[in-house]
Amino acid sequence: MEQQLERPVDFTNYLKRTPILDFDAPIIQSLIQHRGWKKMASTEKIKHIYNYVRDEVKFGYNIDDNISASQVLTDGYGQCNTKANLFMALLRAVGVPNRMHGFTIHKALQKGAVTGLWYTLSPKNILHSWVEVYLEGEWFNLEGLILDKLYLRGLQNKFADCKTTFCGYGAYTDNLKNPPIDWDRSHTYIQKKGINQDFGLYNSPDDLYATHQQKMNPVKRWFFRNYVRHLMNQNVERIRSGS
Repeated sequence: MEQQLERPVDFTNYLKRTPILDFDAPIIQSLIQHRGWKKMASTEKIKHIYNYVRDEVKFGYNIDDNISASQVLTDGYGQCNTKANLFMALLRAVGVPNRMHGFTIHKALQKGAVTGLWYTLSPKNILHSWVEVYLEGEWFNLEGLILDKLYLRGLQNKFADCKTTFCGYGAYTDNLKNPPIDWDRSHTYIQKKGINQDFGLYNSPDDLYATHQQKMNPVKRWFFRNYVRHLMNQNVERIRSGS
């Protein structure tokens, strides 16, 4: 009986440039060159880029989910979806295949970052995503880069007595003191427990956002972009600074 050879995986769609994953933008190419990421082995590429997006791109709320990776880098901050945009672009720029997994999370996860009337009016389910990265025959779920370590430390100090599951301020984890956010050829998570709907896998964020958007009417969207997100970023900065 003739033995059939296993077909190699076609990674074309996991390395493509898209309008959101604009890794050819000068600001992105300059960063990659300055950090020397292209010269590293694949494992080191992932680790260094992951740590950069987690800690040097601060946790914060951008004007929209579907902004380009270069815009996220220019902003200097991001949340789950926008940090994912940047992370994917940087990885593809250095030849590391990746894809996006789309979900929704319950809004309780954001309580504290958003408060009062705005929390009441916010949609119950919030569009969420994480990046899946391919390395040596395995896909890794990398969600743990959402909160920068300085912000996380502020949360840990504010809720130092928390011994059980913590939900709020952008985190939902069973172990606030030591959540699984460091990548060592492992999955990383910080919001996974809040997931309440799974949209499946997408080749790019462009594909996800073409199908799913945050559930806000035009009036709520305008208030979020121009007012609410700035209040949320102020609340986040207070946590980060320990005030």
